[in-house]
Amino acid sequence: MTDKGQEQSRLRGFPLFTILGFEIRLNLSWLLLGLLITWTLAEGFFPQRYADLGAQARWWMGVAGAVGVFFSIVFHELSHSLVGRRCGMPVGGITLFIFGGIAELRHEPKTPYTEFLMAVAGPLSSLVLAGVFFVADHLAQRLGWPVPVVGVLHYLSLINVILAVFNLLPAYPLDGGRMFRAALWAWRKDVREATRVASRVGSLFGLALMILGVLAFLTGDIVGGMWSFLIGAFLRGAAMTSYRQLLTRQFLEGKIVADLMNDQPVSVAPSITLEEFLEQYVYRKPQVLYPVVDDSRLVGCVKVSQVKAIPEEFRGDRNVSDILSPCSEENTVSPDDDAAELLGRMLVPGVVDRKIVESDGRLVGTISLQDLRNIMELKLELESQDTR
Repeated sequence: MTDKGQEQSRLRGFPLFTILGFEIRLNLSWLLLGLLITWTLAEGFFPQRYADLGAQARWWMGVAGAVGVFFSIVFHELSHSLVGRRCGMPVGGITLFIFGGIAELRHEPKTPYTEFLMAVAGPLSSLVLAGVFFVADHLAQRLGWPVPVVGVLHYLSLINVILAVFNLLPAYPLDGGRMFRAALWAWRKDVREATRVASRVGSLFGLALMILGVLAFLTGDIVGGMWSFLIGAFLRGAAMTSYRQLLTRQFLEGKIVADLMNDQPVSVAPSITLEEFLEQYVYRKPQVLYPVVDDSRLVGCVKVSQVKAIPEEFRGDRNVSDILSPCSEENTVSPDDDAAELLGRMLVPGVVDRKIVESDGRLVGTISLQDLRNIMELKLELESQDTR
């Protein structure tokens, strides 16, 4: 579990279904994971155990195993989400991607006890699921069910045990790393220091997995080495990013949009042609969304995608006013809005990552995820200089 923009929303996932009030989304990268699992099972795992089965049967078993892994990850992340909701933590949904799943938390747990409960729920749920598949495997053998069915049930029991054990590693942001952070937090009474230490340990674990992956690859274990290296690289990156995310949330506490917005925003006049809009704004000051202002009043918004829909030969004859659309609640905020809450909303899949700041019908600024990242990069750089 990790603390799981406009184009970024599509990278986070496409909606699949909703269960128990949580929207399940699929990142396209998970399709690659599904293919890798299917191939690994069909050409590696199942042939070693069921050599008499034909290639077609093994591949169907591989597909069934990948679907079972999908279900197992959803079940694992649902356990985090349900416990989080029970503890009063808002969860935006669950996104499946190439390295597993993300229960998208809107903010950090308030206490180490809440952190521990949410973290331990994942491995426990995987162990429960492993037990269910284990019993089903033995019943299937006693009832004489076909070998492919028994083989898939055995694999799903084993993979859930592996999932539970792996997540118990004290490598933040894995579940075990979150439990480790909760313990440090309770001991030191400092969530920032606990996160810094846990993130460093997680980063070292990731580096160790990468090294083991390279060694395995060099000794001929190509599949195992590949998985170890990829998981290690992801874990190392996630550990380093998680600490920055905490610093960002802490930095934003108590601040409002007006404290962080760009109070000299780029705005467009409705009377200019689309050709002028491209030449004077899009090519010189590129951004996805532009506020349109007429006589100091905010009259609408225009996106680059709207211009794309107009044939090039007509862009010199049509004005911005011909294609602008009203600025909706989706892309506007008030200067008095809470900055931390806004960050949580902008990180939710499907929400634009640039907001227009409006007050009494007037444009007073803009704010984006990139603005917040730039501010945090500067803050971290200054803090590191002060530390030295």
